[in-house]
Amino acid sequence: MGVIEKIRQPRVAARGTVATPEPLPLDSIIRGDCIAAMRALPAKSVDMIFADPPYNLQLGGELFRPDGTHVDAVTDDWDKFDSLKHYDAFTRAWLAEAHRILKDDGTIWVIGSYHNIYRVGAAVQDLGYWILNDIVWRKANPMPNFRGTRFTNAHETLIWASKGEKAKYTFNYRSMKTLNDELQMRSDWEFPICGGQERLKRDGVKVHPTQKPEALLYRILLACTKPGDVVLDPFFGTGTTGAVARRLGRSWIGIEREEDYIAAAEQRIAAALPLDESALATMQSPRAAPKVAFGVLVENAYLTPGAVLTDAKRRFRATIRADGSLLSDCGAIGSIHKLGATVQNAPACNGWSFWHYESDGKLAPIDALRQTYLLATQP
Repeated sequence: MGVIEKIRQPRVAARGTVATPEPLPLDSIIRGDCIAAMRALPAKSVDMIFADPPYNLQLGGELFRPDGTHVDAVTDDWDKFDSLKHYDAFTRAWLAEAHRILKDDGTIWVIGSYHNIYRVGAAVQDLGYWILNDIVWRKANPMPNFRGTRFTNAHETLIWASKGEKAKYTFNYRSMKTLNDELQMRSDWEFPICGGQERLKRDGVKVHPTQKPEALLYRILLACTKPGDVVLDPFFGTGTTGAVARRLGRSWIGIEREEDYIAAAEQRIAAALPLDESALATMQSPRAAPKVAFGVLVENAYLTPGAVLTDAKRRFRATIRADGSLLSDCGAIGSIHKLGATVQNAPACNGWSFWHYESDGKLAPIDALRQTYLLATQP
């Protein structure tokens, strides 16, 4: 019996007693159609939903690069709909179920491209959600427009919404500020598209055509969930949401119908290492900022929470935490700049040159990693 069937079967209570609800299938993938699977989940049971639905790209014909090589675009059946009317009906059905199972203080994130995000946005508002932000994910290394007939499509849009206009919701404002080197986090985010070792491949071919970067989910989960919260992804794909949730100490539920994606997701999530409690603790704090925030290096795994930084003479030590703040051995907390100043009893500090990481037995300033990141993300 599959997970969905288990959830759907009611628990019969003895006469005179109250039936207890079935437990959520935490940290597992429900196989099957997303709408049917969500209907089987209890109302007001999840804290956050991240949805990466089909974009309905409506691609016609094959796409080739100028050198004649084939572009691996989205041509899968799951992205095809007979008409915009059918796509709209599908969108409203899954969004309605999402609204039902979301807790009153929960939020939903939906990502899309110009092909679908405006239709999704209208459905979101029609169904009673309240839009909190639209976030622009600006791709540092977008795929060019090979035909030269349009502007390069270099961004995607995320809608972040609560259940209603007056609904309370979680927003870890100070963690976002710390992640951004103590400047307010803006609504335009720059990340490279998924590539390198993070991109899942089988026999040299992408497992999933639209795999999202873990750094994007890292920021989202850190922004509006707490450790132990339940995160649902109804279009689970290869499990980016599950892998990041496991790292950050959140529970997750995935829904997916494609067996190839499920197999890849299970393997990937099993390999994701959860952060320890001290690294998971996030701070609340004030100000400073260069072109690349230190938190971006943490999001993109150039440095990992729990790793130790020192000054060049190894007099001071600090542990990296999940939101990019540092915890010194003496218990002080701050950004790379603020904590550098604190441990030296100085009025100010350039944390990029003060803090060092160890590589091959040698110390190097963290600014070297910033430069490596900048080079790697150049278009």
